Amino acid sequence: MTKPFSFRDDPAVPDFHDRAPVAVMDAECAVCSWGARIIHRLDHSGTVRICPIQTPLGAALLRHYGLSPDDPSSWLFIDEGVAHVDIEAIVHAGRRFGGWGSVTRALLILPKPLRDWLYQRLARNRYRLFGRADMCSLPDPDFQRRMLQ
Repeated sequence: MTKPFSFRDDPAVPDFHDRAPVAVMDAECAVCSWGARIIHRLDHSGTVRICPIQTPLGAALLRHYGLSPDDPSSWLFIDEGVAHVDIEAIVHAGRRFGGWGSVTRALLILPKPLRDWLYQRLARNRYRLFGRADMCSLPDPDFQRRMLQ
């Protein structure tokens, strides 16, 4: 996509602690809330931060990478300053976590055009299929510490 840590040169992106990986996701989506809880369980290092797209930082990061916060059908995972999106973001995060996270590699069996098509169908229909949830209201204090507001 772009050079690592390119968002540092973007005046529209607020400063944040960027040495830890960041998952930028829709805080109102039930699937994304589930994904955030999975990250919390699988990331034994406790370093991955979760940034809702509804925050100024989340929206700015999406815009920086050419994604729309008004149509949040993309999932963004930034690790070591490098952005990964959609299925590739899921696979990269799973690789990083190891253990059960490695199961995400099975998605690579599908050809990229098919993966992209399936992801977009799921993402565009996520509210209708799975409903809404409020990720930010999850009561676990350890989970709340991961949240970037």
